[in-house]
Amino acid sequence: MNEKRTIAYFSMEVGVEPAMPTYSGGLGVLAGDTIRSAADLRVPMVAVTLLYRKGYFRQKLEADGWQREEPAAWAVEDFLEEMPQRTSVTVEGRTVHLRAWRYEVKGVSDFKVPVFFLDSDLPENSEWDRTLTHFLYGGDQHYRLCQEVIIGIGGVRILRALGYDRIERFHMNEGHSSLLTLELLDEEARKAGRQSIIHEDIEAVRKRCVFTTHTPVPAGHDQFSLDLVNRVLGHRQVFVDMKDIFCCEGLLNMTYLALNLSRYINGVAKKHGEVSRLMFSGHTIDAITNGVHAATWVSKPFQELYDRYIPGWREDNFSLRYALNIPKQEVWEAHQEAKNELIEYVNRKTGVGMDVNILTIGFARRATEYKRGDLLFQDIDRLRIISSKTGPLQVIYAGKAHPQDQGGKELIKRIFQAKESLKKEIKIAYVENYDIELGKIMTSGVDLWLNTPQPPMEASGTSGMKSALNGAPSLSVLDGWWIEGHIDGVTGWSIGESRRGTVESSDWSKDASSLYEKMEHIILPLFYHDRDRFVDVMRHCIALNGSFFNTHRMILEYVLKAYFR
Repeated sequence: MNEKRTIAYFSMEVGVEPAMPTYSGGLGVLAGDTIRSAADLRVPMVAVTLLYRKGYFRQKLEADGWQREEPAAWAVEDFLEEMPQRTSVTVEGRTVHLRAWRYEVKGVSDFKVPVFFLDSDLPENSEWDRTLTHFLYGGDQHYRLCQEVIIGIGGVRILRALGYDRIERFHMNEGHSSLLTLELLDEEARKAGRQSIIHEDIEAVRKRCVFTTHTPVPAGHDQFSLDLVNRVLGHRQVFVDMKDIFCCEGLLNMTYLALNLSRYINGVAKKHGEVSRLMFSGHTIDAITNGVHAATWVSKPFQELYDRYIPGWREDNFSLRYALNIPKQEVWEAHQEAKNELIEYVNRKTGVGMDVNILTIGFARRATEYKRGDLLFQDIDRLRIISSKTGPLQVIYAGKAHPQDQGGKELIKRIFQAKESLKKEIKIAYVENYDIELGKIMTSGVDLWLNTPQPPMEASGTSGMKSALNGAPSLSVLDGWWIEGHIDGVTGWSIGESRRGTVESSDWSKDASSLYEKMEHIILPLFYHDRDRFVDVMRHCIALNGSFFNTHRMILEYVLKAYFR
């Protein structure tokens, strides 16, 4: 029996090791960083996710930039410990047996947070049921709903089987796991000796649940037809009796389920909190801005620098504000060391032949249209002029498109076309198979981090937080976390003006023009002709952004606002 008051953290994807393809991007990497900070700060947490035996996918890019997907199989036993406990869920009237694999995240003081990966690939299950924990974001609606039954209902059951009977809060990191509320409602009814769920059960469950929404667009929220729900879960009277809790516009909406059954709800940046309150009127929605795990994302040269000048920074990330006291020359030398590693890596992988002395821009994130990875190429002729007359530049790209996202795949192709068009004037590399390892090398080695989302579609963004920890300032559209993190000319630079409008109010040509203006008149002249002031910006982005936009600060906010009050 588990005597500790525990926080159960549920996430559809969790990134804990580069070689474990159990994450696709920001959501999974954030989950991994959250768990690491919980371990560092000794927050009693247990995490639940799915195993994804076949992984997300490995990205291969053709000569024209067209993305091909290859399986990302991995040796589960090399990383995880199989647990003896078993549980099961009912899917379409069949019993689907589940086991759990354990991974331990160890904090700076050896405190451990376990992560349990649920696995349906057991011989006692049917062939199809065995595949339910094979692919991350694979398959159709039917496959996805079955997966969400496993993580939500199966996740609660496996925790009970493992002895976690004093769970203080159930934290749903996005809506994928919100069926856990159904299992908690059933538990309440069983405790009272009832078969039916009543409103008192709703209130009891609501007190124990926390929900973080990450998606500022309606299309990003999972919803399923009631026919499919009844087919997968069986007919449940509660869907009829309490339709207002479970359903929205005749569909089981996983986000609305989490909203209706959580006592604390938050967006992941101040702006995203505002957008979420407009999207989900009637719900009280707070904001806790995302962060990144500092010790994970700081490059070795900067780790050594911080160890010399700011001992204890790993435990107290806020102490990074003292980076302003680090001699500028040493900051530059640490940066150059990280940059050399990046340029060598990119040249080895792509053969582009980049030069360590040229201002290097990085852009790496999921390849999807609203991220506008090709905004830099809106006016190729102007970019040519800037590079030839103001100062040379080179650009490194990385990022996967979801296999079903044709627009994202076309975006990569457009970047390849620009790369070809500019090859005589500007070196551009697109490094395939973006993962945690590549993300770290890029965010620590570039001179400037570029971020160009279409407002207000960037819930938070975290890649610029990683670059800030390594002294690489951002040039970014004012959306997500950058609204809070930017002080123009101090921590980096903004693209365009702050806007409170809708997606439609975002003007591509104005944003591109602003990007070029900042590059031509401020950033390139600073980098090439006033290195002292450029390094000053680097120190400020460590001291002001790195010290605050980290998961240590973030997890403490969850502790104070959501977990133990």
